[in-house]
Amino acid sequence: MSLEFRQRFVEAQGFGLDRFQDEALDAVDADVNVLVSAPTGSGKTLIANYAIGRVLTSGQRAFYTTPLKALSNQKYAELCEMFGDERVGLLTGDTSVNRMADVVVMTTEVLRNMLLTESDQLTHLGLVVLDEVHYLQDPFRGGVWEEVLILTPSAVRFVALSATIGNATFVGKWFNEVRGETAVITESNRPITLHQHLSVVRRGQPHAEVVELLDGERLSDEARRIDNAMKATRRFRPGPRWQGPKSTAPPAPFRAPRRSELLQALERDDLLPVIVFIFSRAACDDAVRQCRRDGLLFTTPEQRREIERIAEARLLDFSDDDLSALEYGDFIDSLRRGIAAHHAGMVPAFREIVEVCFVQNLLATVFATETLALGVNMPARSVAIERFSKYSDAGRRFLTSGEYAQMTGRAGRRGLDEEGHAIVCFAPEVALIDVGRVAISHPSELHSSFRPTYNFTANLINHFEFETALEVVQRSYAQFEADHRPAGSRRSLGDQMRARHHVLEELGYAEGWRLNDQGQLLRSIYHECDLLIAECVSAGVFDDLEPAQLAGLLSSFVFEAKRGTRGAKQAPTPVKRKVSLHDRLGPERRLNLSERAHEISVLSATLREVEDRYRVPHAKEPDAKFAPVIAAWARGVTLGTVLDLADVEIGPTSPGDFVRNAKQVADLCEQLSRLTHLGAVAECAFEARDAVLRSVVAGASTVHPRG
Repeated sequence: MSLEFRQRFVEAQGFGLDRFQDEALDAVDADVNVLVSAPTGSGKTLIANYAIGRVLTSGQRAFYTTPLKALSNQKYAELCEMFGDERVGLLTGDTSVNRMADVVVMTTEVLRNMLLTESDQLTHLGLVVLDEVHYLQDPFRGGVWEEVLILTPSAVRFVALSATIGNATFVGKWFNEVRGETAVITESNRPITLHQHLSVVRRGQPHAEVVELLDGERLSDEARRIDNAMKATRRFRPGPRWQGPKSTAPPAPFRAPRRSELLQALERDDLLPVIVFIFSRAACDDAVRQCRRDGLLFTTPEQRREIERIAEARLLDFSDDDLSALEYGDFIDSLRRGIAAHHAGMVPAFREIVEVCFVQNLLATVFATETLALGVNMPARSVAIERFSKYSDAGRRFLTSGEYAQMTGRAGRRGLDEEGHAIVCFAPEVALIDVGRVAISHPSELHSSFRPTYNFTANLINHFEFETALEVVQRSYAQFEADHRPAGSRRSLGDQMRARHHVLEELGYAEGWRLNDQGQLLRSIYHECDLLIAECVSAGVFDDLEPAQLAGLLSSFVFEAKRGTRGAKQAPTPVKRKVSLHDRLGPERRLNLSERAHEISVLSATLREVEDRYRVPHAKEPDAKFAPVIAAWARGVTLGTVLDLADVEIGPTSPGDFVRNAKQVADLCEQLSRLTHLGAVAECAFEARDAVLRSVVAGASTVHPRG
């Protein structure tokens, strides 16, 4: 039966399998766990699809988990194509489709929550696919997949898919310890050869050119010549102590290409379509405006009509006011030219339109922030990186090999391109030898960001005796890593769990190793500020509120003001306009919000004092600046009004940031609404969720339409 299934599956692909895919299918057939580490675009998904198909033939169910809702939506559409709508479901917290289907796609957090509540969803579960296991961007969410691997019943098999990591064998050893026999399958070769280039403008030349950056594993002769010429020039250029006029310095022999120059050079060399990574949302938008100003046009009349059709089909539910506030006219004009931006400041519907148009080969270029490299499947012929450095907490730094590999992994479309191209834009302050070193260096290692949260600790208390709970925590990858460090630098995750248990005892959530009613409440709150939210519920902070006010207060746990970029000029403080914005709040509601927000701050300060005694690291501090904004939205104001209000309350706010914060508030409302024993608060939370999930915010929860 198994051999027949495999033969049919392989024949249906229409092409031969790569070595690593064959090895992985062997491991699936042997009923062992599989950890696959391979480059982006190499065909890891084929292994997951095979494992799902195989487990379905045995009458069991499969879960497919991803770290991002956008990825889950995309994967749901793909699996529906493969297995049929009726056999596939989707669960992402705010979307529930066919939840008891044979194959259910979900975010990793949804599965973790199921495991902690002993959901009936787990019956007949035979397989879990963990996609993007290397995704550890978020310190709070990064450890969720560890909890899943520890808590899932031992009979369930795992297929874990990761981008190339340098310590796959080490991670595989941990898999062996927590899940039983695990085959580690690694592939370092890209399916499509990647060529590394440099885009530069020579002094006296009217246009940019694209030259080879590398010759094998060394700098190309041309790149070496450019480096040497710049070195020589730097010796004669004025430094910080130069007192004379700058005009006396010799002009640099090379400069960075302007954005339009870059695209024209790539078009000339047949290297479009391209994703140009720029590490700033504002700069992505600015790049689109520049290209429009310069009159660039990459589309045919037929393509322009198709772009309009795709955009209109996805914006049917948007009002004219919404579209005006979102500057739809500029957005569609850029798209029609074959140019677009893609970043978190855009509303999800706009990002989705860009993704669909790009995948259908209707766009020549997308200017994107690096979040695109972590999420949606958008391969291109070429990837360009505008600057080889970016800001971090420690100031400006070069890209890491992992970041570079993640972005350039998008270059080369399987079945369309014979090779992919990575283009780094010249910058006078960056030596090309440093660029080359990063481009060929080994992939970065995978490290844990797991820590036992209050919610996780409460669930351990509820499910296990103390010794067993200790064992569960000590089975984490974080502890496995710690145990393999030199003795002096080890940390015990068990001590962290004990410290949180002491906090829960002192604040009245546990009596010894046993939860009371208050502790049971904490078990159902999944959030970085889990304990503070439970404290607010217990203290009555959320009692006797309108739905809009509750939504406003819950935003305190979600919203984080943007940190100023180090070294950048401080933006002017937003002017508090006296004009009426028709925010539908009025002085009484605002006063109530302010008083309750103060109560949350007092509870937060008390919690921090207790945490300090037990050396528990603090969660983020509550921030109520967004509260009037989301409260006004929940009371029905237009998108234009809410963005104006946000400008007044918290400073310039992009539509995408507003939607993302609103979605997180809706998610918290949803969690409280499920706690039916809270009575009126749960009912209010349900109404608040519905009030927030409307218009552009509701649009963010739709799954990718197919076709």
